[in-house]
Amino acid sequence: MKTTTEPSTMELYPLWIRVWHWSNALCFLVLLATGISLHFAAPGSALIPFDTARMAHNIFGILMTVGWVVFVIGTLTSGNGVHYRPRLSGLVGRLMTQALFYGVGIFRHAPHPFPATREAKFNPLQQVTYLGVMFGAVPVLILSGLAFFFHDLIPERFWDMDGLWIAGVVHYGIGLFLTVFLIGHLYLATAGETVFGEFKKMISGSTLTEEKP
Repeated sequence: MKTTTEPSTMELYPLWIRVWHWSNALCFLVLLATGISLHFAAPGSALIPFDTARMAHNIFGILMTVGWVVFVIGTLTSGNGVHYRPRLSGLVGRLMTQALFYGVGIFRHAPHPFPATREAKFNPLQQVTYLGVMFGAVPVLILSGLAFFFHDLIPERFWDMDGLWIAGVVHYGIGLFLTVFLIGHLYLATAGETVFGEFKKMISGSTLTEEKP
């Protein structure tokens, strides 16, 4: 007797993750545009009017901070946290395998060495990168940005340098790093089975898995 099979689906990205992801992306893009205008535009020829850019930068900075707090609480109180805990045993080898896939295998249509599953939706390189970004770089970006709101709390001198100037350099450096990360993130998002496949997953929250009888 012939049996029929049907594809099963699994939710990789719960609704709250998807809402946070897209709202966080919007906040970062606005912060990037306004930050570039505030930092690089010449007086009288700003990309965005100075007062508008400053107000938008402050508002979306606060929104991004609130979103990050929601993300951390949600991650620590739900099953999402497990995806950010890389298994240390054999980690270097897995990172090299994934890097080799991105550098060579992906152009030869090789199978993904670490396909997403319900238990591990990130590959090893994603795990390490996202862990560093979300729990390392983003908090530093937020704290250095808050330094301009509460500049009275920043030491006037630190290592014989102006304390607020140091906060500004750190804020700029982390912003530049996250911009590079965003470019790489967008590129790798197009490297799925189809160009827009990964984007669709982050919209629908699910992906097709193996067929089941």
